[in-house]
Order: sequence, then C-alpha cells, then structure tokens
Amino acid sequence: MTPYTLTALSDLATLNVDTIIDVRAPMEFAEDHLPGAINLPVLSDDERAEVGTIYKQTSPFDARKIGGALVAQNTARHLQTALADKDGSWQPLVYCWRGGQRSGAFSTILDQVGWRVQLLSGGYRSYRRLVVSTLYDTPLPQRLMLIEGGTGTAKTRLLHHLAETGAQVLDLEGLAQHRGSLFGAVHGGQPHQKMFESRLAQALTPLDPTRVTWVEAESSKIGDITLPPALWAAMLAAPRVEIAAPLAARADFLCRAYDDLTADVVLLEDRIDKLRPYHSTETIAAWQTQAQAGDWATLAEDLIGQHYDPRYAKAASRNPAPVERLVLDRLDDTTLAETAIALSRRFSAGV
Repeated sequence: MTPYTLTALSDLATLNVDTIIDVRAPMEFAEDHLPGAINLPVLSDDERAEVGTIYKQTSPFDARKIGGALVAQNTARHLQTALADKDGSWQPLVYCWRGGQRSGAFSTILDQVGWRVQLLSGGYRSYRRLVVSTLYDTPLPQRLMLIEGGTGTAKTRLLHHLAETGAQVLDLEGLAQHRGSLFGAVHGGQPHQKMFESRLAQALTPLDPTRVTWVEAESSKIGDITLPPALWAAMLAAPRVEIAAPLAARADFLCRAYDDLTADVVLLEDRIDKLRPYHSTETIAAWQTQAQAGDWATLAEDLIGQHYDPRYAKAASRNPAPVERLVLDRLDDTTLAETAIALSRRFSAGV
C-alpha cells in the first residue's frame, strides 16, 4: 500500500489511479464523497451503527472483533462481484472517514491480492478540509459577472448559451438541482449541503481567475441549499447585467421551461397552494382554476405580475445599478444564442 496525500482540490484531476473507492457506509457516501468515487462499503449502515453501539456500551475490543469479521465478509463479497473483472494492472485509491481501520483493512486485502493500492491519507476528512478552505476560509479569486432579471427572463438558459460560446460559467441551479423558486424543485430532489459544496468547489477549481465567470443572480439559498460565505460575498460585490423582456415572452418561456409542472396539475396545484401566506384566498383560487383549465399562459403572467415581479423589484432596489441592461423582444434559443455571443465579446476582458 502507498499513502497518498491530497494537497489541493486540483490534485484530483491528475490522479494516477483507475478507480476511487469510498468504503464508508452508504449513508456517509450519499451525504458527500470524492468526485468520481464509487461506494464499496465494508460496513452497511446498520452494521456501522451496531459496531458503534458495541464500542460505546460494551468494549472497543469486542467492537473491533465483530467489525473485523463484518469487514472481511463484505470485502470478500466485493472481490467476488464489483472487483471480479479487475486484472493485475488495476490501481485503486481507497479511503474511509479518516484513513483509519476501514480503509486500512480493505486496502490490506487488495494489496495482498497483488493490486497497487493507494490509501488516501486522512481519508474523506482531508478532502473535506480543502473544500471548506475554498468556500469558507478565503475569498474567491474568480471574477464573477452576474446575470439578473425577473422571473421568466431565461437567465439559466442564457447561461448555458454563454457556456456554448466558450465563456466561463458557474451554473449554481444545476449544481443545486433546483430552479431557484417555490416552483423550482426538480425530479430527484436536491443533494446534501456537503455534496453541493463538493460540486461547487470542483466547478470553481479549474476556472481562470483572469477571465470573467458568468453566474446567475440568486438569493442566498437555492431551495434548501445555502450558498457558502465566500461565494455569497463575491456575488454581492459582482457587477451585474440585467435581462428584461415583455411579459408575454416571459410567460411563454416559463410554460416551456416548467413543462414538468404543466404535465402534473396536482403537483402544480400543490405549489400554488404554498403561496397562501402571501396572497388572498380569492387570488389563490383564481390561480388554481387557471391550472385546472390548463390556461398556462394566463397563470404564468399572473404569477409573474402579482407575485414575482414585486419581490424582484424590491430586491433589485437594494443592488447597485447594472453595468448593462438588455431588453429582449423574444426568449427563443436563437435570440439567447445571439445575446450570449454579444455578451461574451463585450465582457471578455471584464469590466
């Protein structure tokens, strides 16, 4: 076995290994893990809880003995299944929570088989410290440029078109798996906060700080995800480009962008119902009627005009004036692609 020390997040891009293996329990893996890692747990969630209870209530010796037997059984199963097709040239990197007993035991067996195993020094905790340092301890070096605008102005779609021009972009809603509003939940739900932060740190790492990085203006939370302090501070200080469009164009775009809700009226009605703290019973009833009738354009226009625009105007009044304001007559892909090219050229050197 060879110890491997992770000194920077950028090291992950140059790892000379074939597979990164996380041997922690499935619940630990689901919360967060190294990018690209697979989960081959040497203790299941229940087994980990059982060993922990024995450690605290009986004795550390008994816990290690029972845990050792379980680790051996589970490692044998992985050798006979997930690792059965690996030849002698295969090289894995293995880690657990802190590079201790679980990864050590698993790596020892793999080493005895004859594979060249690298063991991550400090385990997952060493990786997590680098993520925290990036997002919590130091200012971000990236030069952010925010795209702001009212609901339905196709900001996220414009961000994707900017990426197609070769511009640097940071898609926060994509990383958070949420479209950033009460209606913004997507199928599959959001990642854990730590997983979002891992994705964010990995997305930031390769960005060139001498170039502009485009980001959609967001609140400090995207669904249940909280933006880390370093990013939020950088966003507050960043210059902004504002996108505006006619109400009908915005409503049409929302109907297309939120087709998952128009295809599920029951879900849409549930989302509308969550607006009751902000609007009268009569208004909510009118929106529910529009949803039931499939009158999507009218519903989208009413939600924009009566709910979202007043809140956007209030928030925008606290922000510095945008460095540029673009009024788009249409929000189709052709218009957005042309706008992205113009913005990329206009701000290629920053502001």
